[in-house]
Amino acid sequence: MTMTGVESVRLQRDPALGRLAQDPLIDTVVGLLTDQARRNSNAEFLRFAEGSWTFGEVDDWTSRLAHRLVDEFGVRAGDRVAIMLPNVVAWPVAWLATLKAGGVAVPVNSSYQRADLEFVLRDSGARLLVTDTARTPLVDEVRTANDDLADVRIVKTGSRDTLAQYPANRPAVAISGGTLANLQYTSGTTGFPKACMLTHDYWTQLGWICAGAADLDANDVVLTSQPFSYMDPQWNTSLCLTIGAPLVVLPRFSASGFMADVRRHRATFCYVLGSMPTLLFKQAPSTQDQDNDLRLVLCSAIPVALHAQLEQRWGAPWREIFGMTESGADLVSLPESTADVGTGRLGRPVPTKQVRVVDPQGRDVAEGESGELITSGEPMMLGYWNRPDATAQVLRDGWLHTGDVAVRETGSYRLVGRIKDMVRRGGENIASAEVERVLERDGAVVAAAVVGIADELFGEEVKAFVQLAPGVDESRATAERIITEARNQLARFKIPRYVEFVADFPRTPSERISKPVLKARAAERPGTTYDLSRSRT
Repeated sequence: MTMTGVESVRLQRDPALGRLAQDPLIDTVVGLLTDQARRNSNAEFLRFAEGSWTFGEVDDWTSRLAHRLVDEFGVRAGDRVAIMLPNVVAWPVAWLATLKAGGVAVPVNSSYQRADLEFVLRDSGARLLVTDTARTPLVDEVRTANDDLADVRIVKTGSRDTLAQYPANRPAVAISGGTLANLQYTSGTTGFPKACMLTHDYWTQLGWICAGAADLDANDVVLTSQPFSYMDPQWNTSLCLTIGAPLVVLPRFSASGFMADVRRHRATFCYVLGSMPTLLFKQAPSTQDQDNDLRLVLCSAIPVALHAQLEQRWGAPWREIFGMTESGADLVSLPESTADVGTGRLGRPVPTKQVRVVDPQGRDVAEGESGELITSGEPMMLGYWNRPDATAQVLRDGWLHTGDVAVRETGSYRLVGRIKDMVRRGGENIASAEVERVLERDGAVVAAAVVGIADELFGEEVKAFVQLAPGVDESRATAERIITEARNQLARFKIPRYVEFVADFPRTPSERISKPVLKARAAERPGTTYDLSRSRT
């Protein structure tokens, strides 16, 4: 992809998302790196806590490591290589080297313990694991305890200096846009995760779409703080390879330090999700809040009530982008779409996608009516690794069934909840997400999770787990006040009957609350639950 290509897309700026309509000129991740190393060899590419590296340095390092993977470890096209590292530069180096060798990367959460690691290694068939000294004892334990995993070999990336004996040009392996690049495991909020099969052109198209949607170029600085094993830092990497800009990777997300890092690194763009916006907003205001270079924040699930305040506080537009690991990007609200602020609208389909809202029989519903959001087009996963039944269930007649409930409004879309994240109270279906959004509008609430619990009369009753801001009293009076406020915004049957305060929430790698783990934790170590049935009348 050349900068001319990016500029030509920009010439098509219009409400129909014309600037995203072209295909990327380079359709492999390794091709993007080769191109940037040729044209911008000395430009900064990766910035971690331990240092900074240029496009040329990373291209050289990853080529040499790729040759080592091929020559020493026998990696061949299609072989799976697991990567279990925290947010250090060795992570993207291992990823890019694996792809250059023709291998398939298998990202592994660096906090996984024995059962999780055993599952991913066994399920993926990976026989190489790139990891560090801190996690080697865990790998040894897994290898010793499982005969079928005894032959898993550990790889250390090493520095460029330790790889000097290997060639600096990438191995002569045939790689195309359709070549499998990742087995990307979903967060696994229900049972063990499934691996999405993602190709090279999945990543290049996703980087291209986000570059166009955010109107980014080589003068920008992209910042991420999510674990690199999750897909966001990976598409951020593809994004930076597309535009020739540096990627700043923080060791982890810290609500108290995030905006200071944005200022320090002069970041112009970042992506956040889950509880991150609420946690950031709950930090004490500072006179330095608007002392930053942000041009745009893309986010999934911006709190509706906080949307305008987030923009005002940090002086930059916040816009929604919607997608899944399975589908990359489906909907986006552009920086100029100021009418979307505070509406919960996700924007319009990207030009490479078609989006519909359908009933359980697959028929399109009328505008303003709720139904399942389904999507078709590119990028899209090939399917779930070794799970044809699960693939057939979610990919039907060329359409990905997201499991999200949405409504279509004047060409845009707004999420209502999840099909499987509903409380069924009597004859009413209650979207947990709707109740959670209302509870989180309360200044005392950091985050909320709404679940259904068994009830003899109604089948299920509504229970809210609530994390309070520091200093707020975890008392019945606090619970009653929060629920009383919610009564002004929700139908009576949606009001939580039960409230339990929690210090924190178990979360998936994508920073979403893991409700199965939350419910299991509450059953094992129950806290004080307030029955506020009188507050519903």
